[in-house]
Amino acid sequence: MTLSDVPQLKYTNSDNFFLLSGPCAIEGEDMALRIAEKIVSITDTLQIPYVFKGSFKKANRSRIDSFTGIGDEKALKILKKVSETFGIPTVTDIHEVSDAAMAAEYVDVLQIPAFLVRQTDLVVAAAETGKVVNLKKGQFMSPESMKHAVQKVKDSGNNKAWITDRGTMFGYQDMIVDFRGIPTMRQYAPTVLDVTHSLQQPNQTSGVTGGRPDMIETIARAGIVNNVDGLFIETHFDPANAKSDGANMLHLDHLETLLTHLVAIRKTITAF
Repeated sequence: MTLSDVPQLKYTNSDNFFLLSGPCAIEGEDMALRIAEKIVSITDTLQIPYVFKGSFKKANRSRIDSFTGIGDEKALKILKKVSETFGIPTVTDIHEVSDAAMAAEYVDVLQIPAFLVRQTDLVVAAAETGKVVNLKKGQFMSPESMKHAVQKVKDSGNNKAWITDRGTMFGYQDMIVDFRGIPTMRQYAPTVLDVTHSLQQPNQTSGVTGGRPDMIETIARAGIVNNVDGLFIETHFDPANAKSDGANMLHLDHLETLLTHLVAIRKTITAF
């Protein structure tokens, strides 16, 4: 596939990486529009192809009292409003077969969560919508095994698949990124590095996932140097009070500086 397969995606002829970015979860309309407006301004200046990311619901939670969403249809309508307001594509994750057709009515890219990427019925349902399918590599899977997930999408009559690496489990409470996997997975599909989720520290005794946001630029720089096609960065204007994954999100105020550095690195390596 090519980036031009994604509706409304701008700057697809640039040499830049593309960006999937936004809050972990849709908490409300005002916050989603505020975050999108800021990122659109930055990516337009830097000519980065941009897809707004927001989960319409959170199904994978450590505790039963964790935030799961504001209502499926309400959140999906907000994603649609973001798209229409700023003229940008959107991506959200799905968790059940029935989610695929529903979410496809509102967004441009359907994301398969890492824990569910081996669920054939879910992958096929996403593929059959005709949308781009973003396949997150399971924390328990090798880069080579992702070719089978991509093949499921293709065998369902859809050639629009991405792979996103979100790290590999390293012990019980940490993740690592094996950058050897990037060239391997790029043989199968455009490959995205999920910078913020790869810095999660799951399975904390509190039942709330931790993280290392101080390492975001380090991981992102390494991804760009290793020719990743896209970056996935969750961001929020108040991570400490975000309703999901605040511990590993980038503060929105830091995004412009980070992306400016990454674009400069990209220009340097493409010159050789």
